[in-house]
Amino acid sequence: MKVTKGLNSPERRWLGMVPLFDPEEGTTILAPNGEGSGHWKGACSALYDDESGKFYLYYRIRSPRPRRGGECRIAESVDGINFTDIWSAKKEEFDTTSIERSALVKCLDGKWRLYISYVDPADSRWRTDMLEADDPKSFKPETRQKVLTAADIDGEGVKDPYVIIVGGLYYMILSYATKPVVRDDSKVEEMHDTADVYNTGVCKSSTGLAVSHDGINFTWLGDVFAPTESGWDSYAARIGTVVYTPPVFTAFYDGSADVSENYEERTGIAISYNLQEYHRITPDGPALVSPYASGSLRYIDVVPFEDELFYYYEMVRPDGSHELRLNRVKR
Repeated sequence: MKVTKGLNSPERRWLGMVPLFDPEEGTTILAPNGEGSGHWKGACSALYDDESGKFYLYYRIRSPRPRRGGECRIAESVDGINFTDIWSAKKEEFDTTSIERSALVKCLDGKWRLYISYVDPADSRWRTDMLEADDPKSFKPETRQKVLTAADIDGEGVKDPYVIIVGGLYYMILSYATKPVVRDDSKVEEMHDTADVYNTGVCKSSTGLAVSHDGINFTWLGDVFAPTESGWDSYAARIGTVVYTPPVFTAFYDGSADVSENYEERTGIAISYNLQEYHRITPDGPALVSPYASGSLRYIDVVPFEDELFYYYEMVRPDGSHELRLNRVKR
């Protein structure tokens, strides 16, 4: 798909489309802590709060194994570009081997919530919990509440939540590991030994949906966006964010062809009218890729602000590490 700005053109009957960006442009918001594969800063969740007049950004810091996702932070900014950390938590505070993406949300009652995913110490499967506080700098890991576990969805892991409030209901879009798709019994028996089933090739990475009236008790509705049978997104299809251009929800998703591309996904696009049924518009290849190394460009979040879209995303650098970047596009 050609990357084009200003796609909407009612006179030509081009409607409900989101302008994209050139990955070679943009600004580095956060650089990784080291060089080379496995050093990442990303997996972000971003929003703008008009009451405080500030942008807030959750991000995860990762190092190569055995450290993995060792720390998560929240930062604030008045311009959406220059951020200052206001909160952090290490994986030891969750008694886990790794922390992943979270969803930072300001709720209808003014409370703040952080829906966070991490490896469950009980069974080495990914799970999602929730922290609540009066402001984004006051989350306490020890007060976390369960939202969804792998057992709750009859899967092998559930993580990377993205939460929006639509019509007063909380919609949580999640990545989940399907039941095993290989027939090698030895692999199935060992699939949680590394505490990351997504990196084994035993299961596929799909997208599911859960809904709640209070943002605490969620009902799992099941699969809404699965990998294709063959092609560039036949192993992973993980929706990370949606942008609403009435009546269209444009979803940006991370795709990969097989387990060798796990951790190095690239970005595709799909659309939906109800957040439960999606139509791919990039079936032949990703829409957004890095010009460097593996081409990975993933974990996009989008903040509409004034007359622009602020795209925050994780992108691979020439040395194989991942940085957190920003690209601003007129809408």
